[in-house]
Amino acid sequence: MEKEHIHYMELALDQARKGLGRTSPNPAVGAVIVKDGVVVGRGYHKKAGTPHAEVNALADAGPRAAGATIYVTLEPCNHAGRTPPCTEAILRSGIAKVVIGMADPNPHVAGGGSQYLASRGIEVHSGVLEQQCRALNYPFIKHTATGQPWVLMKAGLSLDGKITFRQRHGEAITGPEAQRYVHRLRDQVDAILVGVETAIIDDPNLTTRIEGGAETRDPLRVVLDTVLRLPPEARMLHQASTAETWIVCGEDAPREREARLIDQGAKICRVAVNAEGRVELSATLCLLGTHNITSLLVEGGARVHGAFYDRRLVDEVALLYAPFIIGDGGTPLVRGYRLEDGRAHAPFLRDVSVQLLGSDILVRALTEASCHD
Repeated sequence: MEKEHIHYMELALDQARKGLGRTSPNPAVGAVIVKDGVVVGRGYHKKAGTPHAEVNALADAGPRAAGATIYVTLEPCNHAGRTPPCTEAILRSGIAKVVIGMADPNPHVAGGGSQYLASRGIEVHSGVLEQQCRALNYPFIKHTATGQPWVLMKAGLSLDGKITFRQRHGEAITGPEAQRYVHRLRDQVDAILVGVETAIIDDPNLTTRIEGGAETRDPLRVVLDTVLRLPPEARMLHQASTAETWIVCGEDAPREREARLIDQGAKICRVAVNAEGRVELSATLCLLGTHNITSLLVEGGARVHGAFYDRRLVDEVALLYAPFIIGDGGTPLVRGYRLEDGRAHAPFLRDVSVQLLGSDILVRALTEASCHD
């Protein structure tokens, strides 16, 4: 692979990252236009329903696009949706070569953009930094394939795997740099989910707070609450936030509790319950997927973590370890999940990365259950 292709695709990926958390249900896509070894145009997809990355890059390049090469992280679309086909804009600009990171995962349009451009005399190269381009859009890929959101399980915990210092008492375990990282995660996902126990004990805001005046957005708040125990005075229902709060409950949850929560602005979503009497997680993911939620940050607590992990519904983990031991008094990371067969049958994490955040250690990895191929 030519070094220049790698370099310019990395620049296109930098552009794409600017759209993370803003484009759903569309993917985050970036593009750069290069002519005679000089970048003459940059662009990224900013929001669903607005011009795509290629169009923004072409607008930035203007007449300099004629005879140039465009690097784009995702195959240009060849179909009209809320915006016109990007292939037509590329042809009109006089672009001579198109270098693509990954093919469009939509089975109904896969290959269409590349084939169309090649049939019109455009030189097309595909698969440059493909894995990096795919990793940027795992939520889009999974939602396209399954209709369900990508599930990222996050927790702050001690080295011995405890997420609280004491049972039924919420308190931050990780330091400020790790907490800032969590808020950046929230800024990039469509929804954040907790169980009702966590909602009652911690009384969290579940909002995004990033220092420095950066433009942020709050994800949709989702609470798993089988019988609607969340108090109407819960903090998440009484704050200045543009995001909604959805409470997922069982089909037979008390109607009088529903009315009180609706009066405080909550949306009640009834789904089937499982044999354990808890809301069915697969049904919850399907519900979210039908509302174009492509990424879900699961923040706990232990029973929620355990239920998602036990049912192989977690695609990725982000575990933030504080450098100390809590011991028997704390709450474990998961409850309701047991590995019976030892190391030989353990569902190992893969594509593991480790990063130091202040004094805390971030471990981020994919699970064996993740749908990303």
